[in-house]
Amino acid sequence: MKDIHAYDGKCILITGGAGCIGSNLSRKLGEAGAHVIILDNLSSSYEWNIPQLENIEFIKGDILDDEILKRVYKEKPEYVFHLAAHFANQNSVDHPEEDLIVNGLGTLKVLEYAQLIGVERFIYSSSGCGVYGLDSKIPFKEDDISISLHTPYQVTKLLGELYTNYFHNLYDLPIVNARFFNVYGPGEVPGKYRNVIPNFFYWAMNNQPLPITGDGTETRDWTFVEDIINGLIAMGVRRKAIGEAINLGSGQEHQVIEMANIINELTGNKAGIIYKPRREWDAKTRLLSSIEKAKKLLDYEPKTTFKEGLRKTYQWFKENWELIQKSAEF
Repeated sequence: MKDIHAYDGKCILITGGAGCIGSNLSRKLGEAGAHVIILDNLSSSYEWNIPQLENIEFIKGDILDDEILKRVYKEKPEYVFHLAAHFANQNSVDHPEEDLIVNGLGTLKVLEYAQLIGVERFIYSSSGCGVYGLDSKIPFKEDDISISLHTPYQVTKLLGELYTNYFHNLYDLPIVNARFFNVYGPGEVPGKYRNVIPNFFYWAMNNQPLPITGDGTETRDWTFVEDIINGLIAMGVRRKAIGEAINLGSGQEHQVIEMANIINELTGNKAGIIYKPRREWDAKTRLLSSIEKAKKLLDYEPKTTFKEGLRKTYQWFKENWELIQKSAEF
């Protein structure tokens, strides 16, 4: 991938860099010769998940802390990947004020410091599962966002895009809004507010039935983390991406029941599946991204099939099972 060579010798700040996307992005950029600064408060991630490379610097801290932000921005990062967030729809329903403070004020602070030092590119992690509503047509295209949303997380992810657009329009800050679709893969530790795939692997490997909320025919656009990383790397260097919102998805639908059956098969879990009522906020029975814009602007092309991605995720779980068991919090 030719875009990765542009980062050699560059200083890069990744907020939320200890998470699934952040840790994989950090490793890729570190191996390409960049000096990577990870800023993470470890509220939903773990230090053992951070790649151990000499040119990756970990700073434990919060994006709401001005002293910490001054410290990391003093190193004059040329690129900022803002991945830190108050994560998950259910978490935002349970803690709406914290969600607003972290995803609203936190994003604003990170943007303010980026504008002051004049970064070459600011990439914001938005949510394709959040900014498109029930009134958006499937497959979701970038110009069809909704203001009829169902969780605080969806609201604050859209708010983040409004802030990045404001900084681009007023200050000419070179921003890109990356709209992720159902990211999964190595690096995501299961837990109460985590995504369904790591939780299903955890329960399956503990010989527990997999709980499906709904009837299992619901679909999601699950996207393997390596494909997401390739999209982010291109966003950092392609000039045509500046000022744009771009979907990063697989462009394919898979049913929840299909995913559950594959995980039970991979793990040899005989406990099967149980069905539970759909969550009140979970109104979308289908999710599917249009990735035509990403293909046009980024040469983005997802390469990992769903089954292969699940196999790679299972391998990571097996290799890190002891640490995962100690870290998972339900």
